[in-house]
Amino acid sequence: MSDEQRYRAVAGKDSRFDGVFYTCVTSTGIYCRPSCPAAVPKRGNVRFLPSAAAAQAHGFRACKRCRPDASPGSPEWNARADAVGRAMRLIADGAVDRDGVTGLAGALGYSERQLNRMLTAELGAGPLALARARRAQTARILIETTALPMSDIAFASGFASIRQFNDTVREVFDRSPSLMRERAARGADPAGAGGIALRLPFREPLDAGPLFAFLAARAVPGVEEVSGGVYRRALALPHGAGVAEIDTAPHTGRGAHLRCRLHLDDLRDLGAAVQRCRRLLDLDCDPGAIAGVLSADPLLAPSVAARPGLRSPGAADPAEYAARAVIGQQVSVAAARTVAGRLAERYGKPLSPALAALPGGVDRLFPSPEALAGAGPDGLPMPAPRARALVALCAELDSGGIDLGPGADREESAALMLRLPGIGPWTAAYIRMRALGDPDVLLHQDLVVRRALERLDPQAADAPAARGRAWGPYRSYATHHLWASADAAARPSASAA
Repeated sequence: MSDEQRYRAVAGKDSRFDGVFYTCVTSTGIYCRPSCPAAVPKRGNVRFLPSAAAAQAHGFRACKRCRPDASPGSPEWNARADAVGRAMRLIADGAVDRDGVTGLAGALGYSERQLNRMLTAELGAGPLALARARRAQTARILIETTALPMSDIAFASGFASIRQFNDTVREVFDRSPSLMRERAARGADPAGAGGIALRLPFREPLDAGPLFAFLAARAVPGVEEVSGGVYRRALALPHGAGVAEIDTAPHTGRGAHLRCRLHLDDLRDLGAAVQRCRRLLDLDCDPGAIAGVLSADPLLAPSVAARPGLRSPGAADPAEYAARAVIGQQVSVAAARTVAGRLAERYGKPLSPALAALPGGVDRLFPSPEALAGAGPDGLPMPAPRARALVALCAELDSGGIDLGPGADREESAALMLRLPGIGPWTAAYIRMRALGDPDVLLHQDLVVRRALERLDPQAADAPAARGRAWGPYRSYATHHLWASADAAARPSASAA
């Protein structure tokens, strides 16, 4: 986009661009979302920057009306497979706070200097500034939704000292932490009972019904459930475990969001937990851009029109979804869910008493790769070939031979999986689509996809991969549209995991 196009988006208060770029007003020293309800600033007083971190680094403070630091994430960072995209996914997951810039650079195979240069060139801020912006947002959530002492919030947010915490909060939000808490208390959620209440913003539209129905049909007993209008799941996080409770009914209009409540063993995991929920629910995508590409094909146009905002669910735990892809090979959705539940009951780590006592039936984590690899093929309740494939995959995940984390090289990870016995193209592609969050995977080997194409266009079914090239870079969404258009009763097991 040119700056003139960006300014037109700001003049039109277009929420589709929230999180894609930030409007910095030089006359006030404030940065905003493009959709900010305040009066449109004069063109000569506006600069556009690609990240909240860049705006903060240039001395701009977050707008108190539109809260730009809480915008939906840029869809670019989920789509891009280059070093900058991988770095942004790792930073959002808290890699800098846990491992420092040295660890981040090492995970990507670059020197710190190279990485800093690449990020600064594209985002106007280096890894430390990007991590600082993430810490500031985590601090804001804890200040406004908990009664924790400020010293506890400072260290839980990743700050090295209370002074650094106070200075950053004042600089970014133009308020002291105590004043932020005082003002937030006036509009506090009276129904809140424990945990950390927050909002998960998204770009409209969001087809929430099919999204949560997809998750409910595959929910592993004890690990996740959809009940009473709430989706619950256990989260394996860097410093402990957690449970996420997400309302299945979205709040739409200005500031569209899903209400979420997080219960954590360790508050340092707040930022990582938020990002994993966002990746699972695909909340950072741009449904307008997706619809624009897919609706240009008459084959998909009716489905796109009938299902605006259809999402491509990702993964809260990539290793878990990789294991479930293997478990779901050649069995029904219900059968895969049953086997996964048995594995969770037998090998899953129980949640802490505080988390297990929460309402609902979530009481354990899905088994780790180490636990499943250690069980051996004979300890898994499934046919021997599939059990051997699952053990081989989990052994590679446990040893680090295959990386499915936020910064993984998707091409390399998929190629390594295909070398394992029992991992075929469908399984590797499904893992890539869900565990790695790749938006551009057409499961053309899938029986449901083929049958849907046969019904819509027999010629397309003869060469689905070739027909699907026009759907890039959103072929994962095309897969979900083809699944949605198929007769659910005739849906075979290949789409199980």
